[in-house]
Amino acid sequence: MTLKKTLTALAALVAASLAHADVNVGVTLSATGPADSLGIPEKNTIALMPTTIGGEKVNYIVLDDASDTTTAVSNTRKLITENKVDIVLGSTVTPNALAMIDVAAEAKVPVISLAASSRIVDPVDDKRRWIFKTPQNDIMMALAIASHMSDAGVKTVGFIGFADAYSEG
Repeated sequence: MTLKKTLTALAALVAASLAHADVNVGVTLSATGPADSLGIPEKNTIALMPTTIGGEKVNYIVLDDASDTTTAVSNTRKLITENKVDIVLGSTVTPNALAMIDVAAEAKVPVISLAASSRIVDPVDDKRRWIFKTPQNDIMMALAIASHMSDAGVKTVGFIGFADAYSEG
């Protein structure tokens, strides 16, 4: 066999093996800590996710970020560098999701956020082009609540907020 044929056969073999690579999905959720009431059901949902997509095996690597921003960033970095994930799901809350943006953008790994703030995806820039989110924006829920209160004749409202992305929204 000539060198050209050997290289062609090797390239075909490599391409065939790449076509059947597992899909690795990294997941970082707030299964403990202040946001565990959201994170626990999210974690339980991962067990219901498909184990094959388009004939390809899907592996889920699930980490708990304990509702902590630093841990969410650390988990994202670990999932990307050590576990070589193709995509990251998470995190549960807006501060964690915002903190994960730089790591994902640097590695060019897409993230599907489970948090609601529009700041996670807006404005679309070089970093946020890697970030997507599933829930509606916070403002949609706030408007629905305000509309319901207005329809019910509520005249006085108090709001206790924090200096965080949710309150800013």
